[in-house]
Amino acid sequence: MALTAETESRLYRSLRVASGAAAHLVALGFPAAVAVLARPGSSECRRGRGPGRGEGRMSQLTSPCASLPGLFSWHPLLMALAFSFLMTEALLIFSPETSLLRSFSRKVRVRVHWALQLLALLCALLGLAIITYNKHLNGKGHFVTWHGLTGLLAVLYAGGQCAGGVLLLYPKLMKNWTLAKLKLYHATSGLVGYLLGCASLMLGMCSLWFTTTVTGALWYLAMLCPLVTSLVIMNQVSNAYLYRKRSQH
Repeated sequence: MALTAETESRLYRSLRVASGAAAHLVALGFPAAVAVLARPGSSECRRGRGPGRGEGRMSQLTSPCASLPGLFSWHPLLMALAFSFLMTEALLIFSPETSLLRSFSRKVRVRVHWALQLLALLCALLGLAIITYNKHLNGKGHFVTWHGLTGLLAVLYAGGQCAGGVLLLYPKLMKNWTLAKLKLYHATSGLVGYLLGCASLMLGMCSLWFTTTVTGALWYLAMLCPLVTSLVIMNQVSNAYLYRKRSQH
């Protein structure tokens, strides 16, 4: 039996509401789980027996323990807050179905989006500084794993994306560009940056520290978290800009 257009529309909307709600839960739940695992400020450190899952030749068979008690433990929490919670919520603000600020004007949502993105960047920069200093204290190489390289690129990209967002707050700075074009480019480039951040989180879950702490089905469940939010954000941006842009041609 064929579904009517109205029924299909309702079904599609229900799926988007459910997926958006799941993204909100994952965005908050993942950093909370990381906080429990990392125990920020704790001097405890677990040493693994081998390379992390999927690290390949670029992995280092060394422990992330810091010379200063509890220093490393802040890195995974700050990065999870930056790329899983703050950045995801900053993008979900514009979701027509599941935004927590649907009743507010777009101007308010833009300001909150900018504030959350700035907080995400600050957390990411602090997390990057902590892991860099931690490696220095332990005499380890900097950015020699895929996780480290992707994380560095994601943080730098996030900084550039925040700088580009200023152009949307003050579009008169780009007189030769229309506001619609600026929004399109900012949204699509922001999606790339968000996916980079999620990729960094997933590679971090292949590290020695995480794979010796989380094993079995829980590891696969953790890997699903960035995948779920990535798919939801990709669908949101595609429907808001890419598909609409294509339909206009």
